[in-house]
Amino acid sequence: MLIAGMRTGTNVESGDPSVANRSIAIMRRAFCLAAALVALAPQLAHALGDTGETGSCSIASTAAATGNAITCNFNMPPENLKALVEAAAKGGEAPLLDSLVKVSKTLGVTEDAAKKFLTIVGRDSNIPDDGLAEALARVADDYKRLQQQAAAINPENPTARQLVNEAKPEIDALHFERAHQLLREATQAQVAAAQEARKLREQAQAAEDAQMLGAASSTAAEGDVALTERNYLGAAGLFGQAADYVPAGHQSQRDTYLTRQADALYREGNERGDNAALEQAISTYGLLAQGTSREGSPLEWAKAQNRLGFALGRLGERESGPGRLEAAAAAFGEALKEFTRERAPLDWARTQNGLGFVFWRLGERESGTGKLEDAVSAYREALKELTRDRVPLSWAQTENGLGIVLQVLGARESGTGKLEEAVAAFRDALTERTRDRAPFDWAQTENNLGNALYKLGGRERGTAKLEEAVAAY
Repeated sequence: MLIAGMRTGTNVESGDPSVANRSIAIMRRAFCLAAALVALAPQLAHALGDTGETGSCSIASTAAATGNAITCNFNMPPENLKALVEAAAKGGEAPLLDSLVKVSKTLGVTEDAAKKFLTIVGRDSNIPDDGLAEALARVADDYKRLQQQAAAINPENPTARQLVNEAKPEIDALHFERAHQLLREATQAQVAAAQEARKLREQAQAAEDAQMLGAASSTAAEGDVALTERNYLGAAGLFGQAADYVPAGHQSQRDTYLTRQADALYREGNERGDNAALEQAISTYGLLAQGTSREGSPLEWAKAQNRLGFALGRLGERESGPGRLEAAAAAFGEALKEFTRERAPLDWARTQNGLGFVFWRLGERESGTGKLEDAVSAYREALKELTRDRVPLSWAQTENGLGIVLQVLGARESGTGKLEEAVAAFRDALTERTRDRAPFDWAQTENNLGNALYKLGGRERGTAKLEEAVAAY
């Protein structure tokens, strides 16, 4: 509109058209010169080393988000960026104000933030000159992520929440040292609260465990009542219930109740011929043996093997096949690996006694005498520790077992030597198995003595041994 007015206007004051035309021509030349200067400004700025344009940043994605390569073009030579970083690190500002503005715009942050980032980069001597731009961009990217993460934090702990809320504006204000302090205090508050909660939880758990252990103990006591009443199955059920009450972390106590459950089942099967009860006892003994570490508790492991052996042996003697008896012999053999005579003499002897019983039962089913000879050896080993002075009744029981095996061997031999040894063993047993002391055992042994004397008498011409047999019966 101005130019149009110039083309048509006249010098109002002078009224001279020629003067007006000269003025218009001058103004047109000034306008064209200004336009040319505007067009040449970028080239001039570039020649001076500063384009005056805002740079840009790009992110090259990699497999991990934290490993993305960030590249920023600040539209300034590397030496200028290095000078800017060094000046910021030294606290300089005024001479580099224009470059600082450019950096802040390129990074999309405030000038104060840009200066802070330049200072951080400048203090890291490990950054090469050609890595300053990327390092600066990385710091800016980390800061923006920090702001986002800080904004999302909302702790349940009220003390920690207050401290975090105080830290957020400090982060925005680039007061990182104060932010460190506040966030650290927030962490400490939450850790302290967690420790207190854990302490209360442990106290509550301990109280609960104590109550459950008490319940297990009283249930086991009821099991003892049932055992006293010879209600073995009822006792087994109560001992099993007691084991179920035992809380985690008290495995030894649980194993004790499970052992008592299996013992009650064994008594039911042994005394009343209940094979199903024996099978349950074998199953429980087996689990206890598997769950006990030989390395950690060698003697407890051996005891579990020993119990398993006795239960297998008792059930095996009732079956036609040798499988259970052979398994019993294997279990006793395992027990003897830890029940050595030097380490546990009485346990060693009782295990030898169990082996004697198993070998006897196996020997009865074989035509040869190998297993019977093994049984004699095992019983004689047991008698080395199960002495009459130490354990008179156990000694008498073992002498009785030895006598039985010698009698079976004697019946398969033509001579009388083994039968005479059997008679001697039975008579030794009767010195402790008296009628007053153990009437049932006394009667069994007298019967065994009668059998041995009868067989011995059958091989003699006289009647003395037969008359002794009659007296024994």
